[in-house]
Amino acid sequence: MQTTLILAFFALLIWVVMTFGIEPALALASVVSGTVWLLYRLIKGKGQDKLPTTVEYARSFFPIFLIVLLLRAFLVEPFRIPSGSMMPTLLVGDFILVNKFTYGLRLPVTKTKLVDLGEPQRGDIVVFRWPVNPRLDYIKRVVGLPGDRVRYQNKTLFINGEPAPIEPIGQYRPEGSGMRALGSVEGRESLGDREHSVLVNPLAPDFNPSCDFLGYREVSVPEGHYLMVGDNRDDSNDGRCWGFVPEENLVGKAFFVWLSWDWQRTGFLSLSRLGSIAD
Repeated sequence: MQTTLILAFFALLIWVVMTFGIEPALALASVVSGTVWLLYRLIKGKGQDKLPTTVEYARSFFPIFLIVLLLRAFLVEPFRIPSGSMMPTLLVGDFILVNKFTYGLRLPVTKTKLVDLGEPQRGDIVVFRWPVNPRLDYIKRVVGLPGDRVRYQNKTLFINGEPAPIEPIGQYRPEGSGMRALGSVEGRESLGDREHSVLVNPLAPDFNPSCDFLGYREVSVPEGHYLMVGDNRDDSNDGRCWGFVPEENLVGKAFFVWLSWDWQRTGFLSLSRLGSIAD
């Protein structure tokens, strides 16, 4: 009977992960395992030599669930890059760490902000919950801050009327899962005093037919919102297509690549990519 309960509980956790995500599952696991252990101690006391199987499992897993939950909620959270929208800065198969406290501490699951520690700066690479479907996490670069006027035309960002110039580097040579970038040109874009690499395809239009939020018009970023754009300008589903990201959707700032693995890339593991994420 106890084994059945344990298996049913882990099956429930898997369902919660698939339906709501890892963090709600960790929160549920922490509450249930901690409650089972606490109630047993209150009812039976400390004098029991052999614990029931369910209580033993609860005692063993409770600190693990809780520590992982706190680490993910308040310190760092790992993510994997699934697409080429942030090439050449981040490649498909890069595993990154995201700083969860840069923009403030939030409660797990509810995301209620407890402490405001900072705000995104232009040029930051940010993970956020996609406004169209908050269950999905996206990663893009901040180009528009609250109050900014932004326009995109002829492969160039215009912020408050000033162009963000791109200094061409040369033809980009994609590999592995990033072959969709074949034909793109790499350049260095300046956003104020920060520079970063971008890709543009000279043969592609500025906007595809389904990407019409920004168009060629100038838009103003509302208070409490940000405009996020991918570094791979002609292969990125970003704010130019669906609009602004509200502050409450921010997850954290990407800062470190701890593993890079792409089975289509020569060598599979790329040790040269490990380290801090450069602008």
